[in-house]
Amino acid sequence: MSDSRSRRRATGRTTLADVAQAAGVSPITVSRALRGERAVDPALVARVQEAAQRLGYVPDPAARALASQRGTHVAVLIPLLSNALFVDLIEAVQRALRPAGYQTLIGITHYDESEEEQLLREQLLHRPAGLIVTGFERSAAARALIAGSGVPCVHVMETSTQPGQYSVGFSQQDAGRALTEHLLAQGRRRIAFAGAQLDARVMQRLQGWRQALQAVGGHDPRLEFLHPAPSSIALGGQMLEQILAFRPAVDAIFFCNDDLAQGALLAALRLKVAVPRRLAIVGFNDLTGSEHMLPPLTTVRTPRAAIGEAAARMLLGLIRGEAPATPGVDLGYELVVRGSS
Repeated sequence: MSDSRSRRRATGRTTLADVAQAAGVSPITVSRALRGERAVDPALVARVQEAAQRLGYVPDPAARALASQRGTHVAVLIPLLSNALFVDLIEAVQRALRPAGYQTLIGITHYDESEEEQLLREQLLHRPAGLIVTGFERSAAARALIAGSGVPCVHVMETSTQPGQYSVGFSQQDAGRALTEHLLAQGRRRIAFAGAQLDARVMQRLQGWRQALQAVGGHDPRLEFLHPAPSSIALGGQMLEQILAFRPAVDAIFFCNDDLAQGALLAALRLKVAVPRRLAIVGFNDLTGSEHMLPPLTTVRTPRAAIGEAAARMLLGLIRGEAPATPGVDLGYELVVRGSS
C-alpha cells in the first residue's frame, strides 16, 4: 500500500499526494496549480482541478501555512461594517480572492488607532498571505508592524506616491474640490461644510472644499461644522437645523457623506426649506437611496467595488512576487448631479 493511501486511511482525509497520483503529476505541481500560479500549464491546471474535485480534496490551510510561512487568508482591516461603502469594497475583494484560493479575514478598527494596532498584532500571528488596510493614517506602531512583517500590503480608498507603498483609491481632496466647484458654478456663495466622524478621508474632503472657496476668495471658517460622532441620517437632520440656526444666510451645504445629506433632505422637507431653490444640499459616496430622495441627491460616486477588486488583484500579484506596474492606482470619481443642487 502506498504511503499516500496509508495517510488517507489514518486520517480519513484525501491528501495532496492522492490528487497528484490521480492527475498523474507531482505533488508540487498540484500545489502550484491549486494556488493559481501562472507558470503552470493551463491543461495541467484543469487536470489537477478535475482530480481534486472528483476526490473531494480540501487543502489543509495549516499545513500550507507551515510549508510556505504564509496562510491561505488575507486580512482586511476596515473602519466599519455598518457603512455600505466598506461592504461593497469587501464583497469585491472576496470575489477576486476566492478563485485564487484565498479567504478574507475581516477586522473592524472603529476608526481607533489602538484597536487597529491590536488587530494587526492578532492577524499577523496567523501569518496571512497579505494585508488590505484602509488609508494611510495609523499609529507609528501599526506602521512598524506592517513594515516589519514582510507581508504584502495594499492600502485602499486613498493613493500614495511614496516608494514601497501600494495603493488603490482616488483623491478625496480633488473630489471635495470638484463638488464645491459645482456649487459655485450654480451661483452658490455661502457654502457650508458639514463633517462627521472626522477620519482622514473626511478631512481631505474638507481641504478640497477649502481650496475651492479660497480660490474665489469665499472661504469662511465659520461655515465649517464638524461633529466627531459617527455619520448617520439622524445626525444629518440635526446638523441641518444647527447650520440654519447659526448661519441662516447659508445657501448650500456640502455634507461629507450621503447618509448625513439624506437626513438633511428629510429635515428640509419637515421644515419646509425649499431644496434647491432656497438651499442646495450635496453628499458624498452615492450610497443606496440617494437617487430616490426628494429631490434626488447630488453627490460624488466613489468606485469602492472597483477599488476592492483592483486592490485584491494587486495583492495577488505581490503575493506571487510580481511588482505592479503602477504602485499607486487612482481610479477617480464621478460627480453625479441631481435635483438637490
